Amino acid sequence: MSGPHPSRTVRALLWVAGSLSLLLGLIGVVLPGLPTTPFVLLAGACYAKASPRLHAWLLNHRWMGPMLRDWEAHRSLTRRTKTIAIASMLVMVSLSIWGFRHRLAAQIALAVLGAIGAWVVLRIPTRPAPPPAD
Repeated sequence: MSGPHPSRTVRALLWVAGSLSLLLGLIGVVLPGLPTTPFVLLAGACYAKASPRLHAWLLNHRWMGPMLRDWEAHRSLTRRTKTIAIASMLVMVSLSIWGFRHRLAAQIALAVLGAIGAWVVLRIPTRPAPPPAD
């Protein structure tokens, strides 16, 4: 990363965008269909240009740091990470749809949001598997 943006206004806007993205990512941990990974990655990108301190905090965070460090190193996700993300969204969306079994509109909305979440995760590049060790 090349450091913070020179404009104070742009840094403030990036800080707001990063904070909103991080909030959405955290909400995505418990809200079915809302993916966490893309929002955390966006927050990291915004913080890298807005605040080196917040970017460093996110990089060193116990749960979000590995995901962000991996992204910054490879600009892709492993197949395992994508599989876990899609599977967990599928389970949570399915449970939520079942929980709203008498509300068709809510079921449709949950299914659509789950499909959008899966689409977002699937659009992130998949890192090729490393060659087998001899």
